[in-house]
Amino acid sequence: DSENVFVFLADSEAVEVLWQVRTQRRQAEPDLPDTVTRLTTPEGSIVYLVGTAHFSDSSKNDVATTIRAVQPDVVVVELCQYRVSMLKMDEKTLLKEAKDINLEKVQQAIKQNGVMSGLMQILLLKVSAHITEQLGMAPGGEFREAFKEAGKVPFCKFHLGDRPIPVTFKRAIAALSLWQKARLAWGLCFLSDPISKEDVEKCKQKDLLEQTMSEMIGEFPALHRTIVAERDIYLTHTLRQAARCVEAPPNAEKVAAVVVGVVGMGHVPGIEKNWDKELNIHEIMSVAPPSRLGWVVRNVLKGAMWGLLGYACFRASKGVGKALLSLPTVQSLFENIRTPSI
Repeated sequence: DSENVFVFLADSEAVEVLWQVRTQRRQAEPDLPDTVTRLTTPEGSIVYLVGTAHFSDSSKNDVATTIRAVQPDVVVVELCQYRVSMLKMDEKTLLKEAKDINLEKVQQAIKQNGVMSGLMQILLLKVSAHITEQLGMAPGGEFREAFKEAGKVPFCKFHLGDRPIPVTFKRAIAALSLWQKARLAWGLCFLSDPISKEDVEKCKQKDLLEQTMSEMIGEFPALHRTIVAERDIYLTHTLRQAARCVEAPPNAEKVAAVVVGVVGMGHVPGIEKNWDKELNIHEIMSVAPPSRLGWVVRNVLKGAMWGLLGYACFRASKGVGKALLSLPTVQSLFENIRTPSI
């Protein structure tokens, strides 16, 4: 018994020492990148929100710099459980997987999300694969960097902060009319301008994002609402949950938390806007059943949509456009694509 007590005391002392080490490493007034937004809670907790451009090396550096400087209690990333596999894959495997679109993946997407949502996911996966090929960079690098850096911080927890992808895709497809679905698919397959790393970095400029966001809202307001605005709400909710007070050793005293959130830059304005609002999460987690008329029309025209989306997937393999990548809504769609498990 005395030996067990000694071990317990040794462990307690070790915990307290590690806590003090992290506290000493934490910078009170950190010099952070321009892409970082600081949010606070009534309890005094701080959230450092890192706005990223997907497929960006500099975003990975922004994430690493922020986590090292603030030594957070929690790191929250814009991923859900359906895409968690990308955190543990190496870059080479991810590049191979991103370029390999096969029948099994098509069937898996349809089984998980339904016919329309599944086919739209495959179309966007094909587009994302060609961005990957042009840039030579697999998606989600900033999230893998966050996962790696969080593992180096004592007591740091790692949370998945995004809404589950099946809910997002089903709500997005349900919100679009048949004509809008066709226009979206057709527009994606005929964008063919090349994309450079400079184009990607422009996606971190807030003024450019606001302009392109306005353009997308005018073109597909329902798509913007489900893919961007609703996920802004969900991400705000998970960030606020993560920012609850934590227990400090040795007496489990409640103290304010420090959180780092890693999200696409297109979500930052919405999270800021929602930060102090009362949020209804249940409302954005449900998928309304189709009406009887909608069911009839959907089944009559399903064959035509299969053909259209299938052709769009084929045409998307010939290239994608700068305009596509610059749109925050489409950026969010890319990051909502589930990375298949190995």
